[in-house]
Amino acid sequence: MPHSRPFELATVGGVRLRTLILVRWIAIAGQLAGVVATEAGLGLDLPLAPLLTAIGASAVLNLALSLWRPIPRLNEGATTVLLAWDTVQLAVLLYFTGGLGNPFALMLLAPVCVAATVLSRVHTAGLCLLAVAAASLLALRALPLAWEGAAIDFHGGHLFGTWAALVIGSIFFAVYAGWIAAETRRATQALSATQDALAREQRLAAVGALAAATAHELGTPLGTIHLVANELAAEVTPDDPLAEDVALLAREVARCRDILKQLSARTDPEDAHAPLERMTPAALVESVVQRYRRPGVEVAIASFGERMPVLPGTPEVLHGLANVLQNAIQFARSRVDVRMTALPDALEMTIVDDGPGFPSAILDHLGEPYLSTRAKDGSHMGLGIFIAITLLERSGAVLDFGNRADGGARVRIRWPRARLVKEGEDEA
Repeated sequence: MPHSRPFELATVGGVRLRTLILVRWIAIAGQLAGVVATEAGLGLDLPLAPLLTAIGASAVLNLALSLWRPIPRLNEGATTVLLAWDTVQLAVLLYFTGGLGNPFALMLLAPVCVAATVLSRVHTAGLCLLAVAAASLLALRALPLAWEGAAIDFHGGHLFGTWAALVIGSIFFAVYAGWIAAETRRATQALSATQDALAREQRLAAVGALAAATAHELGTPLGTIHLVANELAAEVTPDDPLAEDVALLAREVARCRDILKQLSARTDPEDAHAPLERMTPAALVESVVQRYRRPGVEVAIASFGERMPVLPGTPEVLHGLANVLQNAIQFARSRVDVRMTALPDALEMTIVDDGPGFPSAILDHLGEPYLSTRAKDGSHMGLGIFIAITLLERSGAVLDFGNRADGGARVRIRWPRARLVKEGEDEA
């Protein structure tokens, strides 16, 4: 088993480590060029030892991060630490090169700007305070630049003005850049949510088209099987050992034809907005359960609370609940409990069974199509859960999947009361 690192940098989201490493290499190159140009070109006497040590420390850090291992992105804590290092390293360079009298003191704002665009307000505020503290210390104490043996003395008003500009600039960039970045993130998240919803609708439309095509293609062979089954039923005698099997075959064929008829009706756009009966949750669940009961599995339905709202008997609600209930009955060992609770602001339906439950490996991915759910042989493609989620969400429901502590699956469906109650349709 691999050992975990004490300082784990990898995370989902955040800023790319490769980006910070590249930017730091550019900064190191600029710092070296500035030191060489100042020392050789301008004739200023610089303390090369501490300057090269500070620059070399950043280079060593960059090399260490590059060799650490491939890390896609950084979490906020790691990003804050690296940006704080850049701020301190730049403050050290400025200390040995004139402090706030150095025109490059403006670069203290760079880490704050980066933090405002990628970090939370708390981490950005911390780096902003660090930049202000560094500017304040540099305003009070720094080694002056020496030009041909004479120290360059800056007026106190100039240093105060530079300090004030850095403080105001740090606060301004932290607030303004952070606000712009937050707006951009919200727009990106909204676009992503819209694209996800559109993709789900497209997948559901594809499933609907497949259902319609299946109903059409299977109609003829099922009709033939139905005819043959009836002929066999007419030929066998009641005491024939095959009589029970032939009767079962005829019933199952009739059931398949009814299912295909329902699928065809659901995919008919002319019936999409037909008036539908509104039912109590218990009555609606009972009507759905009748189709999927199997011997040895008890389905207990209970209602709790006052002013129980009614549910619309739309195809979305009926077929969505049918998929969830069929899944529970199919995998239950002996019992399925359906509990309806009328809350002040919502109707909550909880469906639990005493089966094996959802595998923990795919619990977070339930609702994705063509995902095997609880069948060990992989024969189930997960379309039932996907269709149930998509259809019930159209009615305003929110679904939550989980497992009970003592075993078995749990599905919680919650409808806001405002989406169900219309014109005083509450039931006592």
